[in-house]
Amino acid sequence: MIITTAGRTNQEMKDKARKIADDLDSEYIDRNKRAVNTLHNLLKDDCIVVGKERLELFPLGESQPFFFHPNSAMFRIKRLLRGESDPFIQAAELEKGKSILDCTLGLGSDSIVASFTVGNEGLVTSLEGNKYLSCIVGKGLGQWESGLESMDLAMRRIQVKNTMSLPFLVSMPDDSHDIVYLDPMFEETILESDGIKALSRFAVYDDLSEEIINQAKRVAREKVVLKDHFRSPRFEEYGFKVYTRKSSKFHFGVLEN
Repeated sequence: MIITTAGRTNQEMKDKARKIADDLDSEYIDRNKRAVNTLHNLLKDDCIVVGKERLELFPLGESQPFFFHPNSAMFRIKRLLRGESDPFIQAAELEKGKSILDCTLGLGSDSIVASFTVGNEGLVTSLEGNKYLSCIVGKGLGQWESGLESMDLAMRRIQVKNTMSLPFLVSMPDDSHDIVYLDPMFEETILESDGIKALSRFAVYDDLSEEIINQAKRVAREKVVLKDHFRSPRFEEYGFKVYTRKSSKFHFGVLEN
């Protein structure tokens, strides 16, 4: 991975880019007014561009970057503010003061909605196995300004950890979170979302296994929640009670403790 700055830069941004390169064990390259595709052709590697307001990840050979955006979380939170329901919040029975371990951060939408719901009194810990996504989404959660103060505060409260889910679960004491949330990569790819398409190249997921389910049940005081494709056999395989959603391509399943 190459780390560089935006085209218009200054010493502060160069120092920031060098710090991110060190954190990611990657190589910092001076931009020197070169286009990203020039750096791609020269160095044959993916590239993270450190800008003033966000980080952008340009996969090798791609001209469109991946960057953090709260995605669907914005309209989901606006619905909650209007007193409407959210299927994820309903399935998890989340409320103020509860703690949730999100084993698959991804673009962060579910973590943001969870953090908004549990409030200052609660806790959202989110895991991402890929260090580049963890960095980009983690820094985005800390910097993005949505124009909605309650949402911005929710994003800032999320604790992002760069780790695979199984070793983190193993390290946790019994009953250390109210809810453990699992969102494995869909077996049937959903391509409607540009965010998911951009994410798929870099995402790292633990496929569900009996060991992960058992560890999740041990760590969860109340329940384990699984989000998966509506055709997924994992709901039945691991004994989840399924909350079916007409016209939706994914359902939620719950294992009560």
